[in-house]
Amino acid sequence: MKPVSHLDSYRRHARAQAPPVPDLGAPWEARLARADGHDLELVHRWNQAPHVAAFWRRAWSLPEWERRLAEQLEGDDVRPLLVCWHGRPVIYAELYRAARDALAQCYPARPHDLGLTLAVGELALTDRGLVRTLLPRLTDALFEADPHCTRVVADPDVRNLRAIRSFEAGGFVAVDEIMLAGKLALLMVCRR
Repeated sequence: MKPVSHLDSYRRHARAQAPPVPDLGAPWEARLARADGHDLELVHRWNQAPHVAAFWRRAWSLPEWERRLAEQLEGDDVRPLLVCWHGRPVIYAELYRAARDALAQCYPARPHDLGLTLAVGELALTDRGLVRTLLPRLTDALFEADPHCTRVVADPDVRNLRAIRSFEAGGFVAVDEIMLAGKLALLMVCRR
């Protein structure tokens, strides 16, 4: 018989608040992406870009993005973010509670674990070190904003070597290959 840990009950029943919007400090800024106007158009356009769509598979219509962003903003599981560098939006990110995501079926998620997906929207801004520079600052800000969070996880597509190298350079460690809906992913973890 498997020994029972007092944490097993905690993992099943504890519920963390919505993911925090991190305070990154200049020249970076993270803010919630609005479900209308320029934000909506930007998120939609970026997700149509071939370098993003190839791995995110979210080349949805504008009305679908409007609906998805509105749902995320109304709920407490996912925070859609625009990350700005020197005042210019350059990265779309989704910050989510991993324990309330399909990812939790692939590893022993804790209630305060944060999941992170991100994409540099403009192809011309890829391979410039933006993500590598951002990630240590972002994970530090997330750990500071949620003192109960001990892990930030990511699940890039195993074929997305650019993303994997960026996550590794940003302090994430590859843990295992996992099967998610529509992709073989690499589970990566950054610990407090």
